[in-house]
Amino acid sequence: MTTITIIGRGHSGTRAMSHTLSASGVFMGRPLNVSGDLLPPQTMYDACRVFARYVDWQGDLSWNWDRALAAKIPDEFKFLIHTYLTTVRLHNGEHKGWKIPETTLVFPWITRMFPEIKYIFWIRDPRDSIIGRHLTDDLHDFGIDYPPTEDERLRRAISWKYQYDLVQAMPKPKYWIEVRLEDFVLHQDETLARLEAFLGIPLAKIPVNPEVIGRWKTDEKPHDFDFFAPAIAQYGYASVEQAPV
Repeated sequence: MTTITIIGRGHSGTRAMSHTLSASGVFMGRPLNVSGDLLPPQTMYDACRVFARYVDWQGDLSWNWDRALAAKIPDEFKFLIHTYLTTVRLHNGEHKGWKIPETTLVFPWITRMFPEIKYIFWIRDPRDSIIGRHLTDDLHDFGIDYPPTEDERLRRAISWKYQYDLVQAMPKPKYWIEVRLEDFVLHQDETLARLEAFLGIPLAKIPVNPEVIGRWKTDEKPHDFDFFAPAIAQYGYASVEQAPV
């Protein structure tokens, strides 16, 4: 039996992977919304707020997760996650999983609860990722402190950075793969082959839209922030003139 989850901030393109898994016969829970998120989400949101109690904001754009890593996972958190995943847990099929972007906010404890499942880390150019609104834009809604701002795009960018930093700082689980949305869209066959080798199952090919790549180049609002630089370099988005490949 294979269990899969997708890690990645909202608007990173995680729906493409959820739809791919569903089309490939992987049970992704029930019911799902149009983004391929498992519903209802409230217990996952509540679990995020439990985890936030163990996060220390150090001022500016710096957070420390040492207490979260050292702590025993609260029974309250386990109950909320098990409740959220009820349909997935009870499913007896060979392949199953779930997707909701808020899983990223509790990534460290999810990997401790489920060390043997397969994790897909979904990445997108942050300049594209923050163009659209997402529920996690305001980290205060999930109990995470950050520098106050009325700038909507900056708020989204800070949320992006928090989630990026959190994933980068954590020990990676046993089964872990990183996939760029840009590669999935522009080089789908090669990317699916990588994922098939990782998951050990054949994957369906879904329609993709190349226009989702590089949207920031025609976006007229702020979309590029200095603190994006490490991720832009790390994942090959370094040049303003060069589209991701």
